[in-house]
Amino acid sequence: MPTQGSARADARTAALAARDHLLSLQSPEGWWKGELATNVTMDVEDLLLRQFLGIRTASETAQAARWIRSQQREDGTWATFHGGPGDLSTTVEAYTALKLAGDDADSAHMREAREWILAHGGIEETRVFTRIWLAMFGEWSWDDLPAMPPEVVLLPTWCPLNVSDWASWARQTVVPLTVVCTLRPQRDLGTDVRELRTGRPAVRPIREWSWAYGFHTLDRVLHRYHRRPVRSLRKHAMLRAAEWIVARQEADGSWGGIQPPWVYSILALHLLGYSLDHPVIAHGLAGLERFLIREQTDGGTVRRLEACQSPVWDTVLGMQALRDAGVPADHPALRRATDFLLTEEIRVKGDWSVKRPSLPAGGGWAFEFDNDGYPDIDDTAEVLLALNRVEHTDPAAVRRAIERGLRWLRGMCSSDGGWAAFDADNTRQLVTKLPFCDFGAVIDPPSADVTAHVVEALAVLGEDDAVLRGGVKWLLANQERDGSWFGRWGANHVYGTGAVVPALVASGVDRQHRALRDAVRWLENHQNDDGGWGEDLRSYDDPQWIGRGNSTASQTGWALMALLAMGKHDTDAVRRGVGYLARSQRADGGWDEPEFTGTGFPGDFYINYHLYRVIFPLTALGRYLRDGE
Repeated sequence: MPTQGSARADARTAALAARDHLLSLQSPEGWWKGELATNVTMDVEDLLLRQFLGIRTASETAQAARWIRSQQREDGTWATFHGGPGDLSTTVEAYTALKLAGDDADSAHMREAREWILAHGGIEETRVFTRIWLAMFGEWSWDDLPAMPPEVVLLPTWCPLNVSDWASWARQTVVPLTVVCTLRPQRDLGTDVRELRTGRPAVRPIREWSWAYGFHTLDRVLHRYHRRPVRSLRKHAMLRAAEWIVARQEADGSWGGIQPPWVYSILALHLLGYSLDHPVIAHGLAGLERFLIREQTDGGTVRRLEACQSPVWDTVLGMQALRDAGVPADHPALRRATDFLLTEEIRVKGDWSVKRPSLPAGGGWAFEFDNDGYPDIDDTAEVLLALNRVEHTDPAAVRRAIERGLRWLRGMCSSDGGWAAFDADNTRQLVTKLPFCDFGAVIDPPSADVTAHVVEALAVLGEDDAVLRGGVKWLLANQERDGSWFGRWGANHVYGTGAVVPALVASGVDRQHRALRDAVRWLENHQNDDGGWGEDLRSYDDPQWIGRGNSTASQTGWALMALLAMGKHDTDAVRRGVGYLARSQRADGGWDEPEFTGTGFPGDFYINYHLYRVIFPLTALGRYLRDGE
């Protein structure tokens, strides 16, 4: 077993290397941004979009196809995360893209994929989004998809199923999709994928009352309405949907800074008559270039599309890691980062103001470079923690930004005392029952990880009042029975627990509180034999995976951050965790981490943040050295 002295020596060496590595990755403009890796559906849908618009080129097709092929697994499938099980919808989409790229359906890799697809239900069992893409090319019937009338955009906010009932990411996707699904386009794919059908009929809903039966009945009514709509109302709804979409385009050409609404908004506006050279469409297509990564490999250039980019998030977490590692508060790198953050503050109102109309604009930050319509609560909390730890040349400007941020965070508290990601009180469950909603989260309720980050920010910045106490109460009430906390935006209980424990300690909860002691016990019981921590993303679907998985640098960092907040520096668990990080570090100061430890939609969409593997180990090592004297 490592001694305290040897563990500290190892930690010091590893922290210095990681600090220098992270500093070397800063951009001249002051930000940090690691690749945000997801799965090949981003690349497939990019090719399908270009095919639909008639702008797909042979070069970009070949480059994307190389990437898609490189991600196929031995069983012929594609997964949604590294090491995960094959995913039917992702595999169907990848197969379709490769056939579009000219791959022979009888080649070994295509045959293996096809056999697996058919064995797992074929196209008939894919998610709605996959079948929408296939319907746009005549490979699925629009009649066999859920109806999505554009009239939903006309519903007032008090009415159930209005667009504000959807989460920010969902409403930006749903509104353009109502246009696409109403106009029911069909264009030439240049190939077909009929061989992926099993021929089995769709399963009918149970003929007894339930939410599922009720909404399937409503769906049949809406399909009949689609054939004979009120023409004036339909025309007005389509016009309003177009206005809604155009009003939300960001400065970089995106919608929400994320792929799904971006792609569907381009499709919807194009179908409504916007030409490819229209400024809105042209700006949207040009903006996608910023999200493309091209890499030279032995097999040629590969091209992949990021689903999103995370410069603000990476920057504020990196700043805190450097401060924890002993980098001075007035270091030039931190001052450049602060300059960047001050320019990224959002001073206009967005959709969040529907639920909080009296809350002034200003004080929010988004995840991306450009997403002024949707500042998020998680980023804002971490921005405030980062700004509070720097000595800038204009301290008054920093202080004013922090004050505006505190005002906005406090105002975005939900009525139950917790905080969600983008909206307050976005908890109406009715939209989750729609047949359309078979993929991803569509509402944005408070979560333990976001609430913890806000509680920590309020506590550190001295906001000791009823709002802070309500957040603490929410966290204590939402602890899992095993002592952990669920992680909504990171994998999973290790992430949630790693966020909540430091927040509760910072807020003044006694370290002997039962909730904190239970959390420590849970972490210690789930440490791997190699000293690290890991949790497989299957834990979102299968409780047997909770707290179990290959050790990773980022998840080990989260666990150590919680244990260190509890004062557990001189314990076997912490020394072993530090030892794992020191042993697994690369020569350049970083860590290898092919595992995905970020979460987009639990159970459906996952993320590998390439800077997590540097930032969180450095944070943990720095705190171990700083606080363990």
